[in-house]
Amino acid sequence: MSKRITTQEAEKRARELVEQMTIEERASQLRYNAPAIERLNIPAYNWWNEALHGVARAGTATMFPQAIGLAAMFDDEFLQKIADIIATEGRAKYNEAVKHGDHDIYKGLTFWSPNVNIFRDPRWGRGHETYGEDPYLSGRLGVAFINGLQGDGKYLKSAACAKHFAVHSGPEAVRHEFNAEATAKDMWETYLPAFEECVVEAKVESVMGAYNRTNGEPCCGSYTLLRDILREKWQFEGHVVSDCWAIRDFHTRHFVTSTAPESVALALKAGCDLNCGNMYLHVLQALQENLITEEDITRAAIRLFTTRIKLGMFDDDCEYDNIPYSVVDSKEHNEVALEAARKSLVLLKNDGILPLDKSKIKSIGVIGPNANSRLALKGNYYGTPSRYITFLEGIQDYLEDEDIRIYYSEGCHLHKDKVEPLALKHDRLSEALTVAEHSDVVILCLGLDETLEGEEGDTGNHAASGDKLDLNLPEVQQMLLEKVVAVGKPTILLLATGSAMSINFADEHCNAIIQTWYPGARGGKAVAECLFGEFSPAGKLPVTFYKSLEGLPEFTDYSMKGRTYRYMETEPLYPFGYGLTYSKVALKNLKV
Repeated sequence: MSKRITTQEAEKRARELVEQMTIEERASQLRYNAPAIERLNIPAYNWWNEALHGVARAGTATMFPQAIGLAAMFDDEFLQKIADIIATEGRAKYNEAVKHGDHDIYKGLTFWSPNVNIFRDPRWGRGHETYGEDPYLSGRLGVAFINGLQGDGKYLKSAACAKHFAVHSGPEAVRHEFNAEATAKDMWETYLPAFEECVVEAKVESVMGAYNRTNGEPCCGSYTLLRDILREKWQFEGHVVSDCWAIRDFHTRHFVTSTAPESVALALKAGCDLNCGNMYLHVLQALQENLITEEDITRAAIRLFTTRIKLGMFDDDCEYDNIPYSVVDSKEHNEVALEAARKSLVLLKNDGILPLDKSKIKSIGVIGPNANSRLALKGNYYGTPSRYITFLEGIQDYLEDEDIRIYYSEGCHLHKDKVEPLALKHDRLSEALTVAEHSDVVILCLGLDETLEGEEGDTGNHAASGDKLDLNLPEVQQMLLEKVVAVGKPTILLLATGSAMSINFADEHCNAIIQTWYPGARGGKAVAECLFGEFSPAGKLPVTFYKSLEGLPEFTDYSMKGRTYRYMETEPLYPFGYGLTYSKVALKNLKV
């Protein structure tokens, strides 16, 4: 493997290139959808791409478990392998896009992943994008993911981005105007460590600023975060990108500036080089109003072209240019996705019913709104695999050659009180009870999906702009759970969520519970194999499961007191790091 091109070498070339541009051309390159500069043979480039758990939003790609599920593996080496595969597929797709002159969004090599924010409150809708509540685990997994994405060749395989810098974890509904107030203790012990590891150890190429203010400063225009900490203390050498349309919030929601040019000036001078959004269309106006200097524009342009040069975009010897399209969604990559799904499953309860014995079962009832749901496999920020295997399909495939009858009922809508619009309430309940009555064992598939926990502004958000209002199952699912359990058949709960739930009733009444997270395209196959003992589950919780919201501070309170396993003052339902297995485990000859 060739020696990695250094930032200094790339910066020297970037400076020489930028010096040939007019100030108007330099300004044009600070936007995420940078236009071509044909006279200098610079092609257009769209900086916005996503790769949270697979190449996202750009057509076909291998879909791995959602990030919170990857965290449940507690395996940084395997996560790095996954990220390397994502970068390989991203390169293959980029190579084809370039060949066809396609410079559209989600076609580039700058991946705005990973999300290393701390999952401090279980109500946060985007928590499943993170690696959980622990700063150390988040840092180790963030470093591994970045190393996998960026590779170790002469050029960056892709450019990773640590986001959202720095104190950002809801509420989603007010993220555009919210001020997160954090003490120095919480900043340096909880909110900043993972970012520091990503910058100092992994040499992440990019950092994304958050929407909110932190201690009064908008994150994308914070001298404290972007200059004092990121550049000066941590010696960050990459580029900073704003979250999308965050700079507009400066004057429309945060009211720390009065005009678009003033917002541009605050962001650019603080060190935000790239604008996701359209505010940097006002860069030249800010220059005319003497709010910024030509040097401010030039500095940002050099940083951005430094990244493009480090990616090998202006060289003909890039080792990744020959990665073939055949690697995308390949059999080999899907085997790794399947293994990741296996490793992510967390066994929360087992009274001895698992693993199931096929020889003793004549009928199985698969019930629930997530039983045959593809959304329950995805999470958010996902690509499009060529095949999905839902929980129902996984069980059907696994038992295809067995003389076992599989009954199925949706049971209820994910959160509405009916499935068919013209029906009366609870129109699938009687069918679910019939299925349970006819089954030797019931597999109950409940939980959430991205419509119930997600990002503000996403289409389909049911409530609270993506955040959860509480930690309970939707009422219709809770009713289904209680009614099915009352039938009296052995019941196994598959809980597909990206966050902690208060499942006290299930813990008391179900025979077994498996936390599946959003396990990716092959999730149903992994779950079926787990149910029947093809492997022993070994995943661990990267978050605390609380018995209720009691004892948790207000969602808007960014003090860590009373939060997570490190500072909570109540008894958890399941603690951080918890996870059962089918095997007996013994630790011997331990040394400290």
